[in-house]
Amino acid sequence: MIDKISPGRWRLYVITDESVSRGRSHIEIAEAAIRGGADVIQLRDKTASGGTLYRVALALRKLTREAKVPFLVNDRLDIALAADADGVHLGQQDLPAAVARNIMGPGRILGVSADTLEEALLAEKDGADYLGVGPVFEARKTKADAGEPLGLELIARIRKHCRLPIVAIGGIDAQNARQVREAGADSAAVISAIVAADDIARAARQMKSLLQGTGEAI
Repeated sequence: MIDKISPGRWRLYVITDESVSRGRSHIEIAEAAIRGGADVIQLRDKTASGGTLYRVALALRKLTREAKVPFLVNDRLDIALAADADGVHLGQQDLPAAVARNIMGPGRILGVSADTLEEALLAEKDGADYLGVGPVFEARKTKADAGEPLGLELIARIRKHCRLPIVAIGGIDAQNARQVREAGADSAAVISAIVAADDIARAARQMKSLLQGTGEAI
């Protein structure tokens, strides 16, 4: 099991999504993203059956364990536990964070989406280890239900009032990654800018350097 305090040290959080991957599988996405320096991998698939998702999760668990990279499952706590993932990421419409924490116990990572300060503070109170804050920029390409962009101001506001690590999400690419970091986010969750890239590993490597403050946007 990965050390639970690790979210504060993450910079690049890659979410696998086959709907924009140009035919590449969850495993292929994760392998390339890890080669490019991804600090954490999240399995996200809104259409797969439970059985299919479980089999994919098992394969990703093996890959990430060997690479010593944390592995999370989006929404599905049951799949996360069955595959021995390091944790789960929950949205506001999923199982309440306090309930999930009670089921998971203290040894796994719990991420919670928050698009208001109130949601962020409640997630902190209920045992979350990090916050997924956004959508920061336009994100409809991969999340049709993402809602209107909330901007960088929300990151700064939550950073001021909440101690949890912040993972910014929503429309983050090589052109705006630096802004996200400067607004106060610890890391950025990226889907299309990496998953849909010609070279996933190269895109991940560039994004990681931008989030670390060592790279230049191109």
